[in-house]
Amino acid sequence: MPEDIARIAADKNAFVWEELTTMRIEKSKVDEKKKSDFLHDIRTSKRVSAFVKEKSDDEILDYYGFIKDGYLTNLGVLWIGQRRDRSSLRFAPIIQIIRHNEREEKVWKMMIDDYSLNPKEILDKIIHDIPDWQESIEIPDGAYRKNIPFYPEAVIRELCTNSLVHRTYTARGDIFINIYQDRLEIHNPGALPYGVTPKNILSKSVRRNENLCKVFFDLVLMESEGSGYDTVYAKLLETGKSLPIVDEDDDSVTVTIAKDFVNRDIIRLMNKIKNEFPLKQKEIITLGLLAQQPYTATELSKLLNQDEEKSLRSWLGDLVEYGLVVKTGEGKGTVYEINNKIVQQPEFKGKDDKKKVKDYKLEELIYKDIISYPNSSFGEIHNRIGLDINKNTIRWILKQLVDSNKLEVTGANRWARYSIAKNPQKNQ
Repeated sequence: MPEDIARIAADKNAFVWEELTTMRIEKSKVDEKKKSDFLHDIRTSKRVSAFVKEKSDDEILDYYGFIKDGYLTNLGVLWIGQRRDRSSLRFAPIIQIIRHNEREEKVWKMMIDDYSLNPKEILDKIIHDIPDWQESIEIPDGAYRKNIPFYPEAVIRELCTNSLVHRTYTARGDIFINIYQDRLEIHNPGALPYGVTPKNILSKSVRRNENLCKVFFDLVLMESEGSGYDTVYAKLLETGKSLPIVDEDDDSVTVTIAKDFVNRDIIRLMNKIKNEFPLKQKEIITLGLLAQQPYTATELSKLLNQDEEKSLRSWLGDLVEYGLVVKTGEGKGTVYEINNKIVQQPEFKGKDDKKKVKDYKLEELIYKDIISYPNSSFGEIHNRIGLDINKNTIRWILKQLVDSNKLEVTGANRWARYSIAKNPQKNQ
């Protein structure tokens, strides 16, 4: 269709835009502070391989598409260029953050429009300079109380990252963050990438600006190289909130997040389950949906954008096996619902699994294995620990060990290698 051809052309131009050097700015005319910060961030990133970190400064800039034939590319100007050059760039992002009162009248506004910040600095300013993200409620958590924000930082970060990474830089338009009394709306200029719709946004992964996306991913500014909506879904559902609403018109995309919670009891429930089971992100999303209400297989397939012919197995994972979800019926009449025992029994542990090793024992086993075999890949660790242990459990424990500074990881994905951290915390 004509509109599809226009969208394909726009996406193609967006990719070409990153590499253009039409401004003819010599590579020496950069903002030295921004260049130094970028190189430092790359060389200290856990997602960047040692092969890339060992490159020279110019080689790294060339590798990420910042320079070409001795000149700064548009992407280079956007990230490490001087302010005056960034202001001449078509079309550097402008952000408008607007707060509204109960009558939806504008009562406060912040503009990020002086072109002094690169995308990473813009993201940091949005996260740290807007007090609304600090609003929260308190819920009981055992003998203590826990603060749950109305808008989780991870959700704000992912949505704003998507606005910067996947926008069309060949079209004019500001990014609007509208904060209402009952909701948050983020308006992005341009349409969704070709092939992505509001209905398949959870499962469809398309990168519009390839090089910019890689920079964000390698600097750990985004969860994955896809849309990031899986993270948004998971964070909202595990805190008892409704799903985001994505609307698309001819020249913009709007994402709406409700402020209030569908059910605050779900927060305690999901927190308890996550502490007891090493759930994958897809399992968290599915469990969060079922915690709000039961769904038939057909309804669940539509919510998760799965063809009815395809199995929901990857989304359900081990939820039924763990005893967290109950399945009744067959075929299209299959109904999935959360196990009532979870609500009724505070110490619910699920079905006994003889293959399941206690997490603390498995953590100690993995830690000692890496002491003996430093710089090991995930496959090597899994093979030595035992292939009968669920690989997702091992991935989850490795992540916990890295996050707690007991292990350090170099490289990413299949090239990730694990070693004992140089200044590890004491292993309990």
